[in-house]
This record gives sequence, structure tokens and C-alpha cells, in this order.
Amino acid sequence: MANASAKRIAQQNESTVKTLRLGLFAPTLISLVLRLLLHRSTQTKWSIIIYVLTYLPMFFLSNYLIRIGNSRRDPTTGTLISYGEDLSQPGVTEWCFDLLYITWTCQIGSGALGEWFWWLYMVIPMYAVYKLWSSVISPFFLGRSPAGPPAGAFSEQEAPSSKRQEKLKKRSERGDQRVRAVQSKK
Repeated sequence: MANASAKRIAQQNESTVKTLRLGLFAPTLISLVLRLLLHRSTQTKWSIIIYVLTYLPMFFLSNYLIRIGNSRRDPTTGTLISYGEDLSQPGVTEWCFDLLYITWTCQIGSGALGEWFWWLYMVIPMYAVYKLWSSVISPFFLGRSPAGPPAGAFSEQEAPSSKRQEKLKKRSERGDQRVRAVQSKK
């Protein structure tokens, strides 16, 4: 079973790595072709500077994800040695993919629609501020826990219970013999 899971993760990682390798060059080529066809006269130094400044982090993030996602196989037999990190896991890996997708979108969009499309890149710091507010600042200053209701919010009777406990409670209210027998054993 565990081996099947490792093979599945390795297969998913291999397809994701292929997409990442394609993503290193395809958005760049598409953007350049669109710029040459649609916006040849509006090329400025500013557009080149923005493009290079966003390409560098994209390049490093892509290479990082490719490096951690590559599976290792035995060269002679082809058996799986290590499947690498799971590239579909939440957290930092997910945020790396989000940054890549936004960068690819901005590159192609700016090539097709113009330089104003780079304003979409502002989604990244706005999301960072939102996460910082909701997980750190708001609970600290407003005293709310991000994990759920504050301690003592439920009284003894209102405490959330499992489905089994709720069924037993309903049975006992109806006077069911099975519940009485269980309660008397205690």
C-alpha cells in the first residue's frame, strides 16, 4: 500500500515537474511574441525591468520546486528510490505555485494587453497582509482565537457532542430500554 502511494506521488510530481519546466520558457516566449505583434512601439525600459524582476523569482521558485519534486530511480532497474517531496501539499509549496501562476499570468497578460496588467501582481502583497491580519494581528489585538471559539464559550449543556452521544441522548429522552441499561451499568 505504501509503495502504491509513493508511486502515485512520484507520478504526480513527474507531471508537475514537466509543467514547471514548460512554464520556465513558454510564458516568456508567448509574451515576447505577443509584445512584438501587438505592442512593438510601446516597449520601454520599464517593461523590460519589470519583466526581469519578476522572471528571476519565478526562475528560482521553479527550480526549487523541480529540485524537491524530482523522484529518484535506480538507473539499472528503474525502481523508485525516492519520490521526492509531495508537490501537492498545502503551505509553502502551494504558495510557491500561486506565485508562479500569477507571474505567468502577468507575463502573458502584459504581452497581450499592455503594461497595466502588471497591477495584478498586487494580489500577492494584499494576500500577505490579509493572512497576517487574520492569523496574527487580529487575534493579538482583538483577543480572538483563529482556531475557534474562546475557551468556556459553551456551557455544559451546550457542549458539542458526537453523533453517537446525540443519539443516546434522544433515546434516553424517549425512554428507550437500551439506554437505561447502559446508564445503570455505570
